Amino acid sequence: MQYVGNKYALAVSAALMAAGAAQAQAPARMTAPDSAAEEGVKGQPRVEVTGKIQGDFIYDFKRVDPDWNMTLRPSKIPINCPGTPGCGKDGETVFSVRQTSIAFRAFVPTRAGELKTELSLDLFQPQSASTAFRLLNAYASIGNWSFGQYYTLFMNFDAFPNTIDYWGPSGMTFVRNPQIRYTMPLAGGQKLAVSLEAPGSAIDTGKVAVADPSLSVRARTRLPDIIGRWSTEGDWGQLQVAGVLRDISYETTNTPNNEPSGSKTGGGVSISGFYNLGKTKNRITGQLVAGRGIASYMNDGGVDLGPGSGLQAETVKSVGAFLYYDHYWSDRWSSSIGGSAHRQTNTEGQFFNAFHQGTYSSVNLLHYPAKNVLVGGELLYGKNEQKGGQTATDHRVQFSAQFKF
Repeated sequence: MQYVGNKYALAVSAALMAAGAAQAQAPARMTAPDSAAEEGVKGQPRVEVTGKIQGDFIYDFKRVDPDWNMTLRPSKIPINCPGTPGCGKDGETVFSVRQTSIAFRAFVPTRAGELKTELSLDLFQPQSASTAFRLLNAYASIGNWSFGQYYTLFMNFDAFPNTIDYWGPSGMTFVRNPQIRYTMPLAGGQKLAVSLEAPGSAIDTGKVAVADPSLSVRARTRLPDIIGRWSTEGDWGQLQVAGVLRDISYETTNTPNNEPSGSKTGGGVSISGFYNLGKTKNRITGQLVAGRGIASYMNDGGVDLGPGSGLQAETVKSVGAFLYYDHYWSDRWSSSIGGSAHRQTNTEGQFFNAFHQGTYSSVNLLHYPAKNVLVGGELLYGKNEQKGGQTATDHRVQFSAQFKF
């Protein structure tokens, strides 16, 4: 009996030592103390951390502005050489990890409804030598209200085609804006939303700078942009119609009373969405957008305000479009093919080297060898055209490896 007792004691001792060792080896627990549910409110809070590691391996058959060579933006293809950033001998290799990103999301029950927050960052600094973190979204929503920086209500992120080039189609609307948004759900999968968003204007002084080189003209953010959007979604796909109304103001910084100054009204309409092809993941996606003084919302190229007849300020007309087909050959293979363009009707007082049209197209083959892993290649084409008719094109091939977590 004594032997058995000692054996039992030894077994208990060994078990306690093993438990202690396991406890010592356990990692420190992560906590989010302010994410606890409000007292008396049902539901469990949760915090999510997601992200991806991505490497892009690019060969550019010509050249683009070196500050933007990790993506293909048609407006950054040099035309007037020498003297324009990107001029040089044809052919360039670009390796980049700038699409690497991380996002923190929290969902906290409160008596006013679930509080949802997002803080997301990536490494896509435009400077060619920099991989510092860059803010993408800093956003919070509770009930029908949302606050912070998020994709503008004037764009449709759900319609973004399945490309691996970072910037994507030039003729789509794409910008992240600080904003206040109200969303009202309607019957049948419909929504109506309105937002006040941070204004920002791109101004081309053009021939004004020749008429009076001493003037220093800059944009003035006088009033917020007003955007409204109606959307509907179902098994068939999605449709969104959005409109924006803008005050585009300017002032002179080095003259008495900051004159000349003034403002023009800009605005535009966008129709976007996607159509699902049967019960597969295949879909057609696209957008058509038109307006005046809306270049700040376009994915690439153009200005909002330029000198018109008599060198008076005039809003610049923009028309943009893209159309893509996303096709899944199987669960492990997919392709996306399509094209896009953003065209401006230049004003009389803009120089001949002003941006006129950017054209973009791409086709890819992507492979998903394991969960959260993507590898694939993409062929891209871009064309930059100026007011005076001068053009330049670029072709590139991109291979990317993406690992989500």
